[in-house]
Amino acid sequence: MSDVNAPQAQFTHMKDGTAEDWQTIAKSFGQFAKGLPDRILEHLKLLEGDFGGFPIDRLSHCLQTATLAYRDGKDDEYVVCALLHDIGDTLGTYNHADVAAVLLEPFVSEANHWMVKHHAIFQGYYFFHYLGMDRDMRNEYRDHPHFERTIEFVSKYDSPAFDPEGETLPLEFFEPMVRKVFAQPVKSLYKDAQTATE
Repeated sequence: MSDVNAPQAQFTHMKDGTAEDWQTIAKSFGQFAKGLPDRILEHLKLLEGDFGGFPIDRLSHCLQTATLAYRDGKDDEYVVCALLHDIGDTLGTYNHADVAAVLLEPFVSEANHWMVKHHAIFQGYYFFHYLGMDRDMRNEYRDHPHFERTIEFVSKYDSPAFDPEGETLPLEFFEPMVRKVFAQPVKSLYKDAQTATE
């Protein structure tokens, strides 16, 4: 949280902001941005105890997905994507993959972002037909360069990660990876501004 006693901009309408105001805001932004990994980890913990009808709770599913990817030798960025792929379940009830992808986008490769963003459609192959939906919806992306990557993610890590007896590394194991991936954006509208104020 921001400190109410810290310096604050003086404008009441953005059109009246000064360079000094924006330097104050930029400095505050830099400090706030450093806390992003903590906020991500805390939000992920909201999935604990939420089963939604599944055999394990949503946090355990995320941890198990990340564990499978880690054990298979995937790099830190990929493992963090596996860990956070369902973080959107709390706020994005109807578009959880989009929520996760938006959080990850400034920090990960285009391939990993696309994989997370589309994983819900791809995993639908296993159950959409039971809900009156088209299980082959993912075929719309068959010619996309990240199609096979997303198939692999869903089939090897996401879909088998509902096992109450499956290996599930604790969140603390993945915390250094989360901090590493979220330490600095690789692409962002504010990337240059952030660098200039550090």
